[in-house]
Amino acid sequence: MTNTKREIIMKGFDPIALLGVRDENLKVLRKHFNATITARGERLIIDGEFEVVEQIHHILNEMIHLIPKRKQLDATDVSTIINMETDHNEKVYSGPDDSIILFTHKGIIKPRTAGQEAYFRASLENDITFAIGPAGTGKTYQAVAVAVAALKNHEISRIILTRPAVEAGERLGFLPGDMKDKIDPYLAPLYDAMRSMIAPEKFKAYLEQHVVEIVPLAYMRGRTLDNAYLILDEAQNTTDLQMKMFLTRIGVNSKAFITGDITQIDLPYNQRSGLCTAIDILRDIEGIAVCELKTVDVVRHPLVKKIIDAYDGNGKEKEKTDM
Repeated sequence: MTNTKREIIMKGFDPIALLGVRDENLKVLRKHFNATITARGERLIIDGEFEVVEQIHHILNEMIHLIPKRKQLDATDVSTIINMETDHNEKVYSGPDDSIILFTHKGIIKPRTAGQEAYFRASLENDITFAIGPAGTGKTYQAVAVAVAALKNHEISRIILTRPAVEAGERLGFLPGDMKDKIDPYLAPLYDAMRSMIAPEKFKAYLEQHVVEIVPLAYMRGRTLDNAYLILDEAQNTTDLQMKMFLTRIGVNSKAFITGDITQIDLPYNQRSGLCTAIDILRDIEGIAVCELKTVDVVRHPLVKKIIDAYDGNGKEKEKTDM
Protein backbone atom coordinates (compact mmCIF):
# COMPACT_ATOMS: atom_id res chain seq x y z
CA MET A 1 0.00 0.00 0.00
CA THR A 2 1.35 3.48 -0.96
CA ASN A 3 2.47 5.70 1.89
CA THR A 4 1.21 9.25 2.32
CA LYS A 5 2.18 12.25 4.42
CA ARG A 6 0.18 14.82 6.40
CA GLU A 7 1.51 17.89 8.16
CA ILE A 8 0.31 19.96 11.10
CA ILE A 9 1.70 23.43 11.79
CA MET A 10 1.96 23.97 15.55
CA LYS A 11 1.09 27.66 15.85
CA GLY A 12 -1.10 29.43 18.38
CA PHE A 13 -0.19 27.09 21.23
CA ASP A 14 2.86 25.76 23.04
CA PRO A 15 4.06 22.67 21.10
CA ILE A 16 4.89 20.97 24.42
CA ALA A 17 1.19 21.16 25.33
CA LEU A 18 0.52 18.91 22.33
CA LEU A 19 3.66 16.76 22.20
CA GLY A 20 4.02 16.31 25.96
CA VAL A 21 7.07 16.63 28.17
CA ARG A 22 9.94 14.77 26.46
CA ASP A 23 7.46 13.88 23.67
CA GLU A 24 5.51 11.49 25.93
CA ASN A 25 2.28 12.15 24.01
CA LEU A 26 3.95 11.35 20.71
CA LYS A 27 5.26 8.13 22.22
CA VAL A 28 1.68 7.05 23.01
CA LEU A 29 0.63 7.71 19.41
CA ARG A 30 3.68 5.90 18.02
CA LYS A 31 3.00 2.90 20.24
CA HIS A 32 -0.65 2.71 19.15
CA PHE A 33 -0.18 3.33 15.41
CA ASN A 34 2.21 1.93 12.82
CA ALA A 35 3.37 5.23 11.38
CA THR A 36 6.24 7.71 11.62
CA ILE A 37 5.42 10.90 13.55
CA THR A 38 8.18 13.50 13.54
CA ALA A 39 8.35 16.97 15.09
CA ARG A 40 10.56 19.46 13.25
CA GLY A 41 10.35 22.95 14.67
CA GLU A 42 6.72 24.08 14.21
CA ARG A 43 5.96 21.22 11.81
CA LEU A 44 4.55 17.86 12.84
CA ILE A 45 4.86 15.33 10.03
CA ILE A 46 2.91 12.05 9.83
CA ASP A 47 4.12 9.42 7.38
CA GLY A 48 2.50 6.03 6.79
CA GLU A 49 -0.40 4.19 5.17
CA PHE A 50 -3.22 6.51 4.12
CA GLU A 51 -5.91 5.37 6.59
CA VAL A 52 -3.49 5.31 9.52
CA VAL A 53 -2.20 8.79 8.69
CA GLU A 54 -5.77 10.10 8.50
CA GLN A 55 -6.55 8.58 11.89
CA ILE A 56 -3.52 10.17 13.52
CA HIS A 57 -4.17 13.52 11.85
CA HIS A 58 -7.76 13.48 13.13
CA ILE A 59 -6.67 12.56 16.67
CA LEU A 60 -3.99 15.26 16.75
CA ASN A 61 -6.57 17.87 15.73
CA GLU A 62 -8.85 16.67 18.53
CA MET A 63 -5.92 17.09 20.92
CA ILE A 64 -5.27 20.62 19.66
CA HIS A 65 -8.94 21.55 20.24
CA LEU A 66 -8.55 20.32 23.82
CA ILE A 67 -5.45 22.39 24.65
CA PRO A 68 -7.26 25.68 25.55
CA LYS A 69 -9.32 23.75 28.10
CA ARG A 70 -6.60 21.52 29.56
CA LYS A 71 -3.50 23.71 28.92
CA GLN A 72 -1.23 20.66 29.07
CA LEU A 73 -2.21 17.26 27.71
CA ASP A 74 -0.72 14.11 29.20
CA ALA A 75 -0.47 10.47 28.15
CA THR A 76 -3.82 9.64 29.78
CA ASP A 77 -5.56 12.35 27.72
CA VAL A 78 -4.02 10.98 24.54
CA SER A 79 -5.07 7.40 25.32
CA THR A 80 -8.61 8.57 26.07
CA ILE A 81 -8.87 10.45 22.77
CA ILE A 82 -7.47 7.48 20.83
CA ASN A 83 -10.09 5.18 22.36
CA MET A 84 -12.85 7.71 21.74
CA GLU A 85 -11.91 8.15 18.11
CA THR A 86 -11.16 4.54 17.22
CA ASP A 87 -12.79 1.22 17.86
CA HIS A 88 -10.54 -1.86 17.85
CA ASN A 89 -8.18 -0.08 15.41
CA GLU A 90 -10.91 0.38 12.82
CA LYS A 91 -11.03 3.49 10.65
CA VAL A 92 -11.96 6.68 12.51
CA TYR A 93 -15.64 7.44 12.04
CA SER A 94 -15.85 10.88 10.43
CA GLY A 95 -19.40 10.78 9.10
CA PRO A 96 -20.76 12.67 6.09
CA ASP A 97 -19.98 16.35 5.57
CA ASP A 98 -23.41 17.46 6.83
CA SER A 99 -23.26 15.56 10.13
CA ILE A 100 -22.11 18.51 12.26
CA ILE A 101 -24.85 19.15 14.80
CA LEU A 102 -23.66 22.33 16.47
CA PHE A 103 -20.81 24.84 16.59
CA THR A 104 -20.14 25.90 20.20
CA HIS A 105 -17.68 28.12 22.06
CA LYS A 106 -15.82 24.89 22.90
CA GLY A 107 -15.71 23.37 19.43
CA ILE A 108 -17.78 21.24 17.04
CA ILE A 109 -20.37 18.73 18.21
CA LYS A 110 -21.01 15.87 15.79
CA PRO A 111 -21.72 12.13 15.89
CA ARG A 112 -18.60 10.15 16.80
CA THR A 113 -19.82 6.67 15.87
CA ALA A 114 -22.02 5.07 13.22
CA GLY A 115 -24.67 4.45 15.91
CA GLN A 116 -24.67 8.10 16.91
CA GLU A 117 -24.92 9.10 13.25
CA ALA A 118 -28.01 6.90 12.79
CA TYR A 119 -29.48 8.43 15.96
CA PHE A 120 -28.85 11.95 14.62
CA ARG A 121 -30.45 11.17 11.25
CA ALA A 122 -33.48 9.59 12.92
CA SER A 123 -34.01 12.71 15.03
CA LEU A 124 -34.08 14.88 11.90
CA GLU A 125 -36.62 12.66 10.17
CA ASN A 126 -38.99 11.99 13.08
CA ASP A 127 -40.91 14.08 15.62
CA ILE A 128 -40.33 11.64 18.51
CA THR A 129 -37.03 9.83 18.92
CA PHE A 130 -36.34 7.17 21.55
CA ALA A 131 -32.67 6.48 22.29
CA ILE A 132 -31.73 3.57 24.52
CA GLY A 133 -28.29 2.31 25.40
CA PRO A 134 -25.58 2.17 28.08
CA ALA A 135 -23.90 5.09 29.81
CA GLY A 136 -21.54 7.19 27.74
CA THR A 137 -23.14 6.64 24.33
CA GLY A 138 -24.18 10.28 23.97
CA LYS A 139 -27.93 9.72 24.24
CA THR A 140 -28.68 12.85 26.25
CA TYR A 141 -25.76 14.99 25.09
CA GLN A 142 -26.65 14.58 21.43
CA ALA A 143 -30.33 15.26 22.11
CA VAL A 144 -29.44 18.51 23.87
CA ALA A 145 -27.11 19.48 20.99
CA VAL A 146 -29.85 18.95 18.39
CA ALA A 147 -32.27 21.01 20.50
CA VAL A 148 -29.77 23.86 21.00
CA ALA A 149 -29.03 23.90 17.26
CA ALA A 150 -32.77 24.16 16.51
CA LEU A 151 -33.08 27.01 19.03
CA LYS A 152 -30.14 28.92 17.51
CA ASN A 153 -31.62 28.42 14.02
CA HIS A 154 -34.99 29.82 15.25
CA GLU A 155 -36.75 26.57 14.38
CA ILE A 156 -38.20 26.46 17.92
CA SER A 157 -38.62 29.03 20.69
CA ARG A 158 -37.76 26.98 23.80
CA ILE A 159 -36.24 23.79 25.17
CA ILE A 160 -37.75 21.74 27.99
CA LEU A 161 -35.47 19.23 29.70
CA THR A 162 -36.87 16.89 32.30
CA ARG A 163 -36.20 13.66 34.15
CA PRO A 164 -38.02 11.67 36.85
CA ALA A 165 -36.74 12.14 40.41
CA VAL A 166 -36.49 8.47 41.30
CA GLU A 167 -34.32 7.49 44.24
CA ALA A 168 -31.52 5.07 43.34
CA GLY A 169 -30.83 3.69 46.79
CA GLU A 170 -30.79 7.15 48.39
CA ARG A 171 -33.57 9.03 50.16
CA LEU A 172 -34.59 12.57 49.20
CA GLY A 173 -35.61 13.33 52.77
CA PHE A 174 -32.04 13.04 53.97
CA LEU A 175 -30.74 15.61 51.48
CA PRO A 176 -30.32 19.16 52.89
CA GLY A 177 -32.36 22.20 51.80
CA ASP A 178 -35.81 22.83 50.38
CA MET A 179 -37.47 20.80 47.62
CA LYS A 180 -35.57 22.64 44.86
CA ASP A 181 -32.28 21.83 46.59
CA LYS A 182 -33.32 18.19 46.88
CA ILE A 183 -34.36 17.93 43.22
CA ASP A 184 -31.46 19.83 41.61
CA PRO A 185 -28.93 16.95 41.94
CA TYR A 186 -31.21 14.81 39.74
CA LEU A 187 -31.15 17.53 37.07
CA ALA A 188 -27.40 18.21 37.25
CA PRO A 189 -26.51 16.17 34.11
CA LEU A 190 -28.93 18.30 32.08
CA TYR A 191 -27.42 21.52 33.43
CA ASP A 192 -23.94 20.19 32.62
CA ALA A 193 -24.87 19.39 29.01
CA MET A 194 -26.44 22.79 28.43
CA ARG A 195 -23.52 24.68 29.99
CA SER A 196 -21.08 22.91 27.68
CA MET A 197 -22.95 24.24 24.63
CA ILE A 198 -24.12 27.72 25.62
CA ALA A 199 -21.97 30.56 26.95
CA PRO A 200 -22.59 31.13 30.71
CA GLU A 201 -24.27 34.56 30.41
CA LYS A 202 -26.48 33.39 27.55
CA PHE A 203 -27.46 30.26 29.46
CA LYS A 204 -28.35 32.33 32.52
CA ALA A 205 -30.53 34.61 30.36
CA TYR A 206 -32.25 31.62 28.75
CA LEU A 207 -33.13 30.24 32.19
CA GLU A 208 -34.44 33.58 33.45
CA GLN A 209 -36.56 34.09 30.31
CA HIS A 210 -37.78 30.44 30.40
CA VAL A 211 -36.36 29.85 26.94
CA VAL A 212 -34.69 26.86 28.57
CA GLU A 213 -36.53 25.04 31.35
CA ILE A 214 -34.98 22.21 33.35
CA VAL A 215 -37.69 20.69 35.52
CA PRO A 216 -38.69 17.45 37.29
CA LEU A 217 -41.09 15.31 35.28
CA ALA A 218 -43.92 15.88 37.77
CA TYR A 219 -43.93 19.58 36.81
CA MET A 220 -44.89 18.71 33.21
CA ARG A 221 -48.41 17.63 34.06
CA GLY A 222 -51.18 19.72 32.51
CA ARG A 223 -48.95 21.60 30.06
CA THR A 224 -49.12 21.71 26.25
CA LEU A 225 -45.84 22.81 24.71
CA ASP A 226 -45.72 24.37 21.23
CA ASN A 227 -42.62 25.36 19.23
CA ALA A 228 -40.38 23.41 21.58
CA TYR A 229 -37.92 20.58 21.92
CA LEU A 230 -38.84 18.27 24.81
CA ILE A 231 -36.15 16.01 26.22
CA LEU A 232 -36.94 13.30 28.75
CA ASP A 233 -33.77 11.89 30.29
CA GLU A 234 -33.46 8.74 32.44
CA ALA A 235 -36.76 7.62 30.95
CA GLN A 236 -36.27 4.05 32.18
CA ASN A 237 -37.42 5.33 35.58
CA THR A 238 -40.83 6.54 34.39
CA THR A 239 -44.03 4.64 35.00
CA ASP A 240 -46.46 3.93 32.16
CA LEU A 241 -48.66 6.84 33.27
CA GLN A 242 -45.73 9.25 33.48
CA MET A 243 -44.52 8.29 30.02
CA LYS A 244 -47.98 8.74 28.51
CA MET A 245 -48.28 12.10 30.30
CA PHE A 246 -44.96 13.30 28.86
CA LEU A 247 -45.66 12.15 25.30
CA THR A 248 -49.02 13.91 25.27
CA ARG A 249 -47.42 17.28 26.20
CA ILE A 250 -46.14 17.66 22.64
CA GLY A 251 -47.80 20.58 20.85
CA VAL A 252 -47.65 22.23 17.42
CA ASN A 253 -44.17 22.37 15.84
CA SER A 254 -42.64 20.45 18.72
CA LYS A 255 -40.33 17.45 18.83
CA ALA A 256 -39.27 15.11 21.60
CA PHE A 257 -36.31 12.99 22.64
CA ILE A 258 -36.75 10.19 25.16
CA THR A 259 -33.48 8.70 26.40
CA GLY A 260 -32.67 5.95 28.86
CA ASP A 261 -30.80 2.79 29.76
CA ILE A 262 -33.17 -0.14 30.26
CA THR A 263 -30.48 -2.04 32.18
CA GLN A 264 -30.46 0.64 34.91
CA ILE A 265 -34.09 0.74 36.11
CA ASP A 266 -34.54 2.07 39.67
CA LEU A 267 -38.29 1.53 39.92
CA PRO A 268 -39.71 -0.89 42.49
CA TYR A 269 -39.09 -4.52 41.48
CA ASN A 270 -42.71 -5.24 40.48
CA GLN A 271 -43.21 -2.03 38.44
CA ARG A 272 -42.69 -2.06 34.66
CA SER A 273 -40.71 0.77 33.12
CA GLY A 274 -42.74 3.20 31.06
CA LEU A 275 -39.85 3.37 28.61
CA CYS A 276 -40.03 -0.37 27.89
CA THR A 277 -43.79 -0.21 27.38
CA ALA A 278 -43.56 2.82 25.09
CA ILE A 279 -40.93 1.19 22.88
CA ASP A 280 -43.03 -1.96 22.60
CA ILE A 281 -46.25 -0.23 21.59
CA LEU A 282 -45.01 2.82 19.65
CA ARG A 283 -42.08 1.42 17.66
CA ASP A 284 -44.00 0.96 14.40
CA ILE A 285 -45.82 4.31 14.38
CA GLU A 286 -44.77 6.64 11.57
CA GLY A 287 -42.96 9.69 12.91
CA ILE A 288 -41.52 7.79 15.88
CA ALA A 289 -38.00 6.35 15.80
CA VAL A 290 -36.33 3.92 18.21
CA CYS A 291 -32.53 4.01 18.21
CA GLU A 292 -30.50 1.41 20.10
CA LEU A 293 -26.94 2.45 20.93
CA LYS A 294 -24.38 -0.18 21.87
CA THR A 295 -21.14 -0.46 23.82
CA VAL A 296 -19.20 0.42 20.65
CA ASP A 297 -20.90 3.84 20.74
CA VAL A 298 -19.44 4.72 24.16
CA VAL A 299 -17.32 7.88 23.87
CA ARG A 300 -16.31 8.43 27.49
CA HIS A 301 -13.16 7.20 29.21
CA PRO A 302 -11.93 3.98 27.50
CA LEU A 303 -12.53 2.03 30.71
CA VAL A 304 -16.29 2.71 30.46
CA LYS A 305 -16.62 0.27 27.54
CA LYS A 306 -14.71 -2.38 29.45
CA ILE A 307 -16.80 -1.84 32.60
CA ILE A 308 -20.07 -2.19 30.67
CA ASP A 309 -18.87 -5.33 28.88
CA ALA A 310 -17.65 -6.83 32.18
CA TYR A 311 -21.01 -6.27 33.89
CA ASP A 312 -22.90 -7.60 30.86
CA GLY A 313 -20.68 -10.68 30.81
CA ASN A 314 -21.12 -11.23 34.55
CA GLY A 315 -24.90 -11.01 34.18
CA LYS A 316 -24.90 -13.64 31.43
CA GLU A 317 -22.72 -15.98 33.49
CA LYS A 318 -25.07 -15.55 36.46
CA GLU A 319 -28.07 -16.42 34.26
CA LYS A 320 -26.34 -19.67 33.21
CA THR A 321 -25.57 -20.50 36.85
CA ASP A 322 -29.17 -19.85 37.93
CA MET A 323 -30.63 -22.06 35.20
